[in-house]
Amino acid sequence: MTVDTAIGTRMHPSAWQVFRRNRMSVVGLWLLVAFVVVALLGSLYTPFDPNKVGAGARMVAPNLDHPMGTDELGRDIFSRVLEGMRTSLLVGLSAAAISTFLGIVVGSLSGFIGRWIDDALMRLTEVFQIIPRFFLAMMLVSFFGPSIFNIVLAIALLSWPELARVVRSEFLSLRSRQYVDAARVAGASDTHLVFVQILPNALGPAIVNATLLIGQAILLEAGLSYLGLGDRNQISLGVMLFDAQYIMRSAWWATAFPGMMIFVIVLAMNLLGDGLNDVLNPRSRNR
Repeated sequence: MTVDTAIGTRMHPSAWQVFRRNRMSVVGLWLLVAFVVVALLGSLYTPFDPNKVGAGARMVAPNLDHPMGTDELGRDIFSRVLEGMRTSLLVGLSAAAISTFLGIVVGSLSGFIGRWIDDALMRLTEVFQIIPRFFLAMMLVSFFGPSIFNIVLAIALLSWPELARVVRSEFLSLRSRQYVDAARVAGASDTHLVFVQILPNALGPAIVNATLLIGQAILLEAGLSYLGLGDRNQISLGVMLFDAQYIMRSAWWATAFPGMMIFVIVLAMNLLGDGLNDVLNPRSRNR
């Protein structure tokens, strides 16, 4: 390796080199990978049928046959946690994807076009921001019914405003840059300016925000399910907490393990978000 190459490597580290500087972010990444693998594959090879009543004795403490014990109906909690992780992750990823799309669309239109469209979209954004998200989600799910689809849609419709404001601020900053002006002078269309010149450079904060939205969506779904507004036809970690709240004093494991999984998944998403923020922050590459 030449001296120039070595200097260039030090000045411009790769994305992985920047990411692994934050050791907790690496831990979060591996935890998330493990959870996704377990959620996708583990639910296919559960020791027992998650819905089988009488898979073991009622409210048995964790043992070799039932690593996380059984609930009041004798259902294997370990098998139900594996299934519940898949549902909770599905809700988080789906809600985050929809809200990220909405936030990018609203923020892009507001920041690029400006004028009365900017005012109208920002007033709409402020309306959604001042309404308590959790209570509005309760109202929407109660009105339309507690299905997974309705829960995902309710969470997504209430989670986009913060991202929209972030994307808007990025567009306001980037649309006056020299390379954008040069493309405009060269005859580039508005579509080219948005999708080729500005949006790719504005996606960094959006990607970081999306990882945080996943954790928030999982927490919202768990909260709704704990209050009895979860989809009873699907096993999720929140539904497990709702089912176990009546026996939590006599069978601590029925709430401890689902709650611990929610905590660790959300923690992993936040740690991953910190690492992605370092990767997508230009100042991190110059350290």
